[in-house]
Amino acid sequence: MNQNTDMAQRYWRRNLQIIFSYLVIWFVVSFGCGILFVDELNQFNLFGFKLGYWFANQGSILVFSILTIGYAVRMNRLDNEFDVHE
Repeated sequence: MNQNTDMAQRYWRRNLQIIFSYLVIWFVVSFGCGILFVDELNQFNLFGFKLGYWFANQGSILVFSILTIGYAVRMNRLDNEFDVHE
């Protein structure tokens, strides 16, 4: 295997690791906190709303937005590391 193919495979492997980790976080927050753990979270209040309700309506959107920005930052770093940036 040549060096370019090896580097491309390492880049793609790291890219998939980043994507998978962000998807796990998104799943835990949106499905876990908004559906599975809603009864436990509803024992607490945030801004006058039950925490489970807040996660289902606002928290998952907020976390998704943060993950989108974080993904862009991490991919820029990865692109620079593998010298594939624009």
